[in-house]
Amino acid sequence: MRKIKYKKGRKLQHITLEYTGTHKDHETEMQLFVYNDADVVEYDKFTVLALNSCFDYTKNNWLNIHGLNDINLIKTIGSHFKLDDFLLADILNTTKRTKLEEQQDVLFFNIKSLLPSEYSDNISVEQLSFILKDGILISFQEKRSDFFTHIRERLRTHAGIVRTKKVDYLLYLLLDAVMENFYITLEDEEDKIEDLINLTKKDAKPVILEKIENHRDNLNFLKRSIVPLRDSLYYLKTKKDDDEDNGLIQKETFNFFIRLHQKSLELLDQIESDMSALESASNFYFSEQSRKMNEIMKTLTIISAIFIPLTFIVGVYGMNFENMPELKMQNGYFVVMGVMFLLVIALIIYFKKRRWF
Repeated sequence: MRKIKYKKGRKLQHITLEYTGTHKDHETEMQLFVYNDADVVEYDKFTVLALNSCFDYTKNNWLNIHGLNDINLIKTIGSHFKLDDFLLADILNTTKRTKLEEQQDVLFFNIKSLLPSEYSDNISVEQLSFILKDGILISFQEKRSDFFTHIRERLRTHAGIVRTKKVDYLLYLLLDAVMENFYITLEDEEDKIEDLINLTKKDAKPVILEKIENHRDNLNFLKRSIVPLRDSLYYLKTKKDDDEDNGLIQKETFNFFIRLHQKSLELLDQIESDMSALESASNFYFSEQSRKMNEIMKTLTIISAIFIPLTFIVGVYGMNFENMPELKMQNGYFVVMGVMFLLVIALIIYFKKRRWF
């Protein structure tokens, strides 16, 4: 059976600072964007030594961290921005489910990014975490990837409205980019499921049932990843409905997060539809197996029905009685064989007329 590429990490205490993911060979790197509507400054090889000199708290600051292996660096970041160890532990512990946590001056968000593996039916998973403070957004990725390349280009080229907004809008864009990976993964699963259903109709081999179960596991994994995300976004939606404003997310930005909540509902609906398609494929597989078994049993039954009377005749003439009149006939053997042959032909014609085969 196929196993999802992203393996569960070792269970840790809530305050233990230890990276539990699988990307342990990636060096920790940092990148900083300091921007507003007028200009943008990019620090590609950012270090902790520049924490005090490069941040401009009159502008928007986005610090993106690739790789979580350098625990001391993560601790330094946490200490500088006054993040408690529980948040840092959630960032490093990739066994945690998606969640939203709100503190007095910090909004913490972590999410699982899912993408299909290129040469298998596996799903690759990466945990991303976000820390939102006043004028500061810190994102944590397990490894360097291109999830946010288009957002960086929008910052550099002043495309769209991202530089005219606060960092809460940037958080929306980053979450939206991660959610696009859900669509890519789900679309890939749907293509494979469609091919699997067509294959099931052609030839229901046992390996098809294994593939069906593999894709069912993938869809369940997708669902388990999206449901807590939906709940977290619903929490933000209720804050908008209650007309609350915590200062970290502007009231006009709530509408964008509501869009993400709607996307999560659409994804879950589509997953349910795909699960139904897989269930139909599974039912069709078992129906086809039953049909094949019935065909085999029908063939064996017909063969048995033909040979039962022949066996009876052979049994009669195999009895050791002396006064059996047919035994003295000169052509008795040929007569019995002819009768048996005619009986077989008659039974075949009868079964044909009844459309038993």
